[in-house]
Amino acid sequence: PRVHGDKFKLNDSTTWRLPDQIIEVNHPKLGQISLRLWCHLHFQQSAQHSMHVIQVERTGEGRLKESKPLWLVWVGQQIPALSEIWHQYLRRFAIDHWYRFLKQRLHWTLPHFSTPEQSQCWSDLMPLLSWQVWLAKESIKDCPLPWQKPAQNLSPGRVANCFATVLARIGTPATAPKPRGKSPGWTPGRPRQQRTRYPIVKKGFTKPKKVSKNTD
Repeated sequence: PRVHGDKFKLNDSTTWRLPDQIIEVNHPKLGQISLRLWCHLHFQQSAQHSMHVIQVERTGEGRLKESKPLWLVWVGQQIPALSEIWHQYLRRFAIDHWYRFLKQRLHWTLPHFSTPEQSQCWSDLMPLLSWQVWLAKESIKDCPLPWQKPAQNLSPGRVANCFATVLARIGTPATAPKPRGKSPGWTPGRPRQQRTRYPIVKKGFTKPKKVSKNTD
């Protein structure tokens, strides 16, 4: 049985079949917008993952410069209305900055966990940490570093720098620190479980061929 349908190339309009839906939208700033939707397409390497392809093209004449069509992909169970879905792409600016904030300030990609479950648990905490920073913005006091100027409207990074003052007021669920001295060691009779070790993946190296420097 056939797995793949006809080829669909974005840069070749001759491979496009008839769209499943076409609408025209009159935007106050961008002018006339043409939206086309093709349903149930997939990449050749993943035939079991279906997706919807959307083309956004500005067709009206105006003072704006002509731009290439914008291609969007929707992966999900229920797709929103075609007249509204392309507005979601305008939120990419805030989403990209949020991902950068997670990686640089909240250290999303810094830990190296042993199992995928631990990595998924750490990733699930990132939205919770972001909401804590957002909710603490109004009740936190700015603590600028020596080279920073005081600010009234604190950015998420500035709030994260001052978050220690919030933790000092609400306390911590962690246990009290152990007193300094000799450690009692492992409790007798407590079972031990060895950590799962995975083999090291070694990549092969092909030695380049020697090129003779002698010329005729």
